[in-house]
Amino acid sequence: MMLLPVAVLLWLQASGGEDLEQALRTFARVYAAVERNTASPVDPQQAIYGGAIPGMLRTLDPHSVFFDPEQFEQLRKMQESVSRGFGSIVNVLPGRVIVLEATPGSPSARAGLAPGDEIVAINGIPLDRLDTPQLIQLLTETRRRPASIDVRRPGSARTLQIVLTPEDMLTPSVERAFSLRPGVGYVRVTSFDAQTGAEVRKVIEKLGGASLNGLVLDLRKNPGGMLAAALEVASLFLDPGKTIVSIRGRAVQSSREIVPADAKPYSFPLAVIVDGQTASAAEIVAGSLQDHDRAVIVGQPTFGKGLVNTVYPLSEGTGLALTTAFYYTPSGRSIQRPLESGQLSRTIPAVSQGSPGEFRTDAGRPVSGGGGIQPDLLVREKAPTRLQVFLEASGAFLRFATVYLQKHPRPPEDFEVTPEVMEEFRSYLVDNNILPGVWEWSEIRAWMMSRIKTEIFNQAFGVEKGDQVEAQNDLAIQSALKALHVP
Repeated sequence: MMLLPVAVLLWLQASGGEDLEQALRTFARVYAAVERNTASPVDPQQAIYGGAIPGMLRTLDPHSVFFDPEQFEQLRKMQESVSRGFGSIVNVLPGRVIVLEATPGSPSARAGLAPGDEIVAINGIPLDRLDTPQLIQLLTETRRRPASIDVRRPGSARTLQIVLTPEDMLTPSVERAFSLRPGVGYVRVTSFDAQTGAEVRKVIEKLGGASLNGLVLDLRKNPGGMLAAALEVASLFLDPGKTIVSIRGRAVQSSREIVPADAKPYSFPLAVIVDGQTASAAEIVAGSLQDHDRAVIVGQPTFGKGLVNTVYPLSEGTGLALTTAFYYTPSGRSIQRPLESGQLSRTIPAVSQGSPGEFRTDAGRPVSGGGGIQPDLLVREKAPTRLQVFLEASGAFLRFATVYLQKHPRPPEDFEVTPEVMEEFRSYLVDNNILPGVWEWSEIRAWMMSRIKTEIFNQAFGVEKGDQVEAQNDLAIQSALKALHVP
């Protein structure tokens, strides 16, 4: 019962001032009546952790949340870039899980898992009976404790049983880094944690450092993370003294975060790719680079999460994340978009430097406010055809790549999809009762060639090599490359 007063006190602070003593008495009477008269016994932890506190926070905004002891421990590990698992990258299809890569030294690699292996059962549960959401849920739950998995090797009908024990492993936030063309690098950052700044600098140096002719920084599907990491990454590209973000809130002192005086930023041309899942710390980076005319922002409007969430440790190993302020870009734009309900259902006040609602970059270029970051170059992918959707959903490319590599186990690194390979793929589809029409086949032939090459490279040379192939046909990446105006 220790958390009852804490919960009520926080609620009173948020709602702004009912009589504390009266509210405490009312809350205690309600809880006592429930505990005394309900049909089944009350679990105090469930009633408070799962009911009273979350109910109170729902009146504020979706990002003010309560963490029970297990969730608070998971949050701590996430901030340390630690995840628990087996160290394998898999492709999840309805009823099927195919191994694409096993991280060296991980439980998966030590157990002998290899690209192309199919996991057919986990802890005695056949996977062919599960849809994709069920598979993802099962895989997530499996990472918490030792698991027995049944594996079928390519070309073999026999299954092997392997026992994997999950381990805590460092999860790099820089997922991919390679050259798009000589002198032009590509870096994909999937989160912002304690090591992100150092990781980004390290991979940039490997790609060529200050001698690069340009860089594409991909922040798509990046949900954000630690503010300190965002500041470090922005400082890799902005001059000392430049404002990265400002913070304003009702109960916190307004402040600005600036690039440190001793920063040594890169000066090569920069393009940043964003989408509707780019949020929070990732939006801080994109917004600061846009406002200072340091990068061209490419892609789709970002999510619009510009809240300062302060984490308060509470008793018994629990914690509370509470929205205490808002983030603003250097030009004064609020990153937070209005929400459908709660206290954030209205537009967050902006801090315009000119006329109300008018925002300009350092060079005087107008930029849009109202929440999220609007790209300088809007890129919308063409809607897939029905055949494309079907081929992806059926896993045709992944399965064909597995079959192809059984016949050609060592393709050259300069492998290309020839007309002969395409004819093999067509025969494979026919054998599996997939009969595309001539027009359908011709319409997406180039796309199919790229997908085939990607999946063959995924299994033969590793996922990073497959990503390099995929990048050549990624419209946002190619648009960013053009925006750099690099010869």
